[in-house]
Amino acid sequence: MPSNRKRIATVFFGILLAALAGVGLTTGAWAAEPQPWQLGMQTPVTPGKESLHSLHDLLLWLITIIVIFVLALLIYVMVRFRASANPNPSRTSHNTLIEVLWTVIPVIILVVIAVPSFRLLYFMDRTEEADMTIKVTGHQWYWNYAYPDNGDFAFDSYMIPEEDLKPGQKRLLEVDNALVVPAGKNIRVLVAGADVMHSWLVPALGVQLYTIPGRINETWFRIDKPGTYYGQCNQICGVNHAYMPVKVEAVSEAEFEAWVKQAQDKFADSGDRKVAAAAAQ
Repeated sequence: MPSNRKRIATVFFGILLAALAGVGLTTGAWAAEPQPWQLGMQTPVTPGKESLHSLHDLLLWLITIIVIFVLALLIYVMVRFRASANPNPSRTSHNTLIEVLWTVIPVIILVVIAVPSFRLLYFMDRTEEADMTIKVTGHQWYWNYAYPDNGDFAFDSYMIPEEDLKPGQKRLLEVDNALVVPAGKNIRVLVAGADVMHSWLVPALGVQLYTIPGRINETWFRIDKPGTYYGQCNQICGVNHAYMPVKVEAVSEAEFEAWVKQAQDKFADSGDRKVAAAAAQ
């Protein structure tokens, strides 16, 4: 018996140490990019992502309460109705009160979950007060970004191959041309697909939207904290699916205006060539 207690205590403390280690890894991993051994979600930098975290926390509390309640019922049943304590078990087959409770309580729980879920879905769907619009088009296998409100220029964004990375750049996440947006502005995002389905995902922004050929989907975000945020296509869109990173740079309004002037000159020629090539076809 003492050996069994010692074994149980060892297992318990092992689980406790693993949980504490997990907490440490989680708190150290919150950033705008994936981290080694990351367990938690990335730090939210948009109102939508903060709302997602709030809903996540609510569901976590509900699940925890349900698990504890069910576990307590199982332990009670195992102890109270074990064979040694009940040599002549009850033959009861129905209990009206219990049957009503196990029908009504789950319905109430689902309603509690549904109300904030639908509110969040409508909140993240679109914004009526957009400060600017960006169009994102998914290609095999790169992204095209268009700025219709800032001179109507566009450019392609390709992943930088591993052999061309410079010191400090991130493997599978760096691109030649990042999506640059002003911080603190409501950005309407129109997403389309040129060939197959892709998925434009940036975890720190709380944005994931499918690009579907022949259809334009819409979402929005407002980055409250300037910085660089990374994402990837998470729709299996072909052999190079893993090489479609997303890089978003949020800058001040003055920096964005200066970048727009440079981008209009930088990408004007490439846009003219694409228009001419399309017209020739």
